[in-house]
Amino acid sequence: MTRRTAVAALASTSMTGAPAYRIVDPHVHVYRKDPAYPFAAGQPDPGEDRTPEQLIALMEANGVSKTVIIQVRYYQFDNRYLASVLKRYPKLFKGVCRVNPMDAAAPDHLSKLVEQDGMEGVRLSPNGTPPGEWFADAARMLPLWRRCQDLGIPMTLLMPIAQAPNAEKWIAKFPDLTVVVDHMADCPVDQPGELDKLLTLARYPKVFVKISHTWQLSKQKYPWLDAQQHVKRLHQAFGPQRLMWATDWPVCLPNATYAQTLSSVRNDMKFLNDEDLSWMLSKTIDRVWKFA
Repeated sequence: MTRRTAVAALASTSMTGAPAYRIVDPHVHVYRKDPAYPFAAGQPDPGEDRTPEQLIALMEANGVSKTVIIQVRYYQFDNRYLASVLKRYPKLFKGVCRVNPMDAAAPDHLSKLVEQDGMEGVRLSPNGTPPGEWFADAARMLPLWRRCQDLGIPMTLLMPIAQAPNAEKWIAKFPDLTVVVDHMADCPVDQPGELDKLLTLARYPKVFVKISHTWQLSKQKYPWLDAQQHVKRLHQAFGPQRLMWATDWPVCLPNATYAQTLSSVRNDMKFLNDEDLSWMLSKTIDRVWKFA
């Protein structure tokens, strides 16, 4: 080891061996069965509760300091449970809400969620089949994207890779709006050419990508090396300053533990250096959500 690399190694860790930067998880869900916060009609039974207290224990065990909670689909557009969690743990969590894109009042609902309930982002979830056609509808999208920009909050997109061209239409109209694409747009590992649709969005400086879901996309066992090929290409196109890891707890649990979602990035993506990791585990998320 040269003197330069030794100094860099010391600078990147504390005396205990933990990174000098705080780790921030930008994507989890919480929910519990409670008559005060009923699940939406037609939603499947999620099984075991996944509570903020369980999450806090996992954060403490894995050295994660702050977390962004994404409104879970079981509640659909009723964000009250998430709002209650944010109120109880304001120093640990930020929240990203959902609004109904089919509702003409969605922009006003979003304003209320931000201004009264403290939400700091909104998530849209267009799928790749005809029920997702609303994502291409200017009459529905333009008012909502404009309101998001006016409120100064990020737009997060849970979408299949096939929807990336529609996303680009709105991104091009709102280039000053921060947009976060979830889970590498779930691009299949056996269709690497499809990732070009996401790589195209690198031309827009306010677009960020979560490199989560390697565990779901992979056809291999941990550390899911085949899915790391997507991460490499995104790293080359976006740079670490616009990429962020995420656990997607508890969705990850059938495939990966909370700890594995972190270690697969921090320890097993060998093409990332310490500076890359400081961005992707911490500073990139703070660019978007600005934790105190």
